[in-house]
Amino acid sequence: MISFTDDNSDFSVEGVIGEGGLISQSFDAFEVRAQQVEMAKAVDKAFDKGFHLAVEAGTGVGKSFAYLVSAIAQVRKKRKVLISTYTINLQQQLINKDIPFLAEILPCEFTAELAKGRNNYLCKRRLKYALKKQKNLFDNLGDELEEISKWAKDSTDGSLSDIPVSPSSDAWDAVQSEHGNCLGRKCDSYNNCFYWNARRRLERADIIVANHAMMFSDLVLKEDSAGILPEYTYVVIDEAHNIEHVAESHFGINLSNYTISYLLRRLYSKRKKRGILAVKKAAEAISLCGEVEDASNEFFENVRAWYDDKGSKTNGKCQKGFVEDCLSEPIKALRLELSRLTKGSQEADDNSEITRYIDRCRAIEMDIKNFLEQGSADSIYWVEASGGRRKRTALRSAPLDVGPFVKRCLFDIYDSVVTTSATLSCDGPGVKSGFDFFASRIGLEDFQALRLGSPFDYENNVTMYVEANLPAPNCPEFEAAAAEAIKKYLIQSDGRAFVLFTSYKMLKNIASDLQYFLHENDMNLLCQGAGADRGRLLEQFKKDYRSVLFGTDSFWQGVDVPGESLSNVIIMRLPFAVPNHPLIEGRIDQIRSRGENPFFTYQLPTAIIKFKQGFGRLIRNKTDKGIVVVLDSRIVRKNYGRMFVNAVEKCKMEIVTDEF
Repeated sequence: MISFTDDNSDFSVEGVIGEGGLISQSFDAFEVRAQQVEMAKAVDKAFDKGFHLAVEAGTGVGKSFAYLVSAIAQVRKKRKVLISTYTINLQQQLINKDIPFLAEILPCEFTAELAKGRNNYLCKRRLKYALKKQKNLFDNLGDELEEISKWAKDSTDGSLSDIPVSPSSDAWDAVQSEHGNCLGRKCDSYNNCFYWNARRRLERADIIVANHAMMFSDLVLKEDSAGILPEYTYVVIDEAHNIEHVAESHFGINLSNYTISYLLRRLYSKRKKRGILAVKKAAEAISLCGEVEDASNEFFENVRAWYDDKGSKTNGKCQKGFVEDCLSEPIKALRLELSRLTKGSQEADDNSEITRYIDRCRAIEMDIKNFLEQGSADSIYWVEASGGRRKRTALRSAPLDVGPFVKRCLFDIYDSVVTTSATLSCDGPGVKSGFDFFASRIGLEDFQALRLGSPFDYENNVTMYVEANLPAPNCPEFEAAAAEAIKKYLIQSDGRAFVLFTSYKMLKNIASDLQYFLHENDMNLLCQGAGADRGRLLEQFKKDYRSVLFGTDSFWQGVDVPGESLSNVIIMRLPFAVPNHPLIEGRIDQIRSRGENPFFTYQLPTAIIKFKQGFGRLIRNKTDKGIVVVLDSRIVRKNYGRMFVNAVEKCKMEIVTDEF
C-alpha cells in the first residue's frame, strides 16, 4: 500500500506503480515497467531534495504516471505542482484520463485543474453588451450571439471548448473575457463569472495543468509581481523539447498588416458603418482610423518593396531603420483620442471596450519602435512576406538564445523543475553529456539527468532500412531515385506509411511523381498543405487502412497512430534545419563568433533530436511492428551518421545497396 506518515515525509512509489501496487490491483492490464518506477523515484527525489532534473523517457515508459504519482505525493506536504505540456492532446489525457484514474485509486484527496487562457472564457457582461448594441457593433452576428447566450445559461464551464458548435472568431472576440476589459469586483457578474470561478478553482487546486505558452506568460508576469496562475512550488515540463520554440515566440515580435486591419475593422468598419466608434459616434476617432489605415498601407507597402528588392538576398533579414516609420505616430494619435473618449464618458461598458483597443494600439506602437530600432543585440529581426490574393507582410523577431530568459524566470526561481520528453538527448560519452545541447539551449545549467530506454521490443519489431546508394539529397537526381525507392517500400508495407519531408517543395514534387503509382496500387494519398488540416488528415489516415501520408514539419512529432494503420515511416533526408532562415543563420553566426563549430554545436544535435522524433512515430504500443526507411545515404556515408543511429532505440538495421 501507498503510505503517508504523520510528518508527511514518506511516500512509496512502489506502493503505487510497483509490483503488486495500487495500480496493478485496480487495473488488470497494467504492466509494471522498471523504467517508470525509476523515473518516478527520480522525480520524487528531485522534488524532495530540491534540484532540477532532465528525463528522457522512451515510448512506452509511461512518464505521465511517473511524474503524476510524484506530484501527488507533494499534496500532503502542502506543495502545489504545475504540469506544463505542449499539445492539447496530452493535456486532455492528463485531465480526463490519467489524473481521474489516480484520484480514484489513491488513498489521499487532491484536486487538479486545467488552466485555460483567459480568452477561452465567456464574459457575461460583454455578451450582454454585445446583444444590446449589436446593431451598431456588428453585421450579421445576431444569430451567433443568440446561440452563445442560450448556451451560456446552462453551461457550468463557460469556456470555448464547451460550446457544441464553435462560433466564428468575430463572434467570440466580441464576448471573450479579457484582462484589459474586466471590471473585476465592480462587475455585476463577478460572483458567477466563468473566468473568475475557474481562477478560484485553480487557487484551490493541488495540481495545475497548463500549456507552455501560458507557463511562460505567467513566469514573465510573476517577475513584475503579477501572474495569471496561482503560486506553485514545483514545475514539471512534459514535451520539453519544444521549450525553446515556445520561448522564442513568446519573447519575440510578430506584427503583420493584418494585425492593423483587424484592429481598425473592430473599431470602425467603413463599409458597414459598424464598430465601437459607431456606438460612440466618435467622428474624430473615426477620422484617425482612416489615417492609420492609410499609414499602415504605406508602411507595409514600403516593407514589401524592400523585401522584393533586397529581402531575397538576405532571406528577409533587415537592418534597423530599413524603412521609415510612418505608422507609429498615427497609431499614437488614435490611442490618445481613444483615451480622451473614455475620460469624457460615464458609460463603463463602452469604456471597457475602448480600453482593449487602447492597449492594442500601445502594443503595436512598441512593436514597431522596437523592431525598427533593433535595440537588442541578442535578437534577430526579419521580414516575412507571402504571396497570393491575401498578401501578408510581417515583422518578426526572436532571441538568438532564449536560455538567459528561461534561466532567469524559471530555473533561477524554482528549486525543482523536471523537464521530460522522449527526445531530449543526443549521442554522448555519458548520460548527462547527452543532454548538454538541450540544456544549453534553455539555460539549464545545474541539473541531474536520467535516460530511460523504451520497454518495447524494438530489436524484434522494427527494421531500419538505409538506402546507401541513393544520390545525396542535394543532387538533382535525388528526387527521381527517391521516388523509385519509396515505391518499393510502400509495396512492402501495403501502404500504411508516413513519408516525412523537410521541404514542402520536395513533398509536392514527389507527390506528383507518385500520384499515378499510388492510384494504380489502390493507395490513398494524403498530403499536408493540400487543404485539410492536420487533425483531419490524421483521422483520414487512421480510417483508410492503405493510406500514405506525406507530411512536413508538424508530422515529425506529436502524432500518435498506434496499430497497423502506421507500419512504415520513410524519412526522406536527415532533418537539418535550413541554414538560410534568418533565425537559424543568426544562431550559426553567433556560435561561429564564439569560436565554435556551428555544425557540431547546433545543426547536428538539432537534426539528431528531430530524427528521433520522426523515428518515434512508428512504435506507439508494445504490439506495434514495422519498418523505418532512411533515404539519406549520409547516415552511412558520413562519420556523423553513426550519431543518428546511436540516438534511436536499438533495432535491426539493413544497409541496402540497390541501384535506382
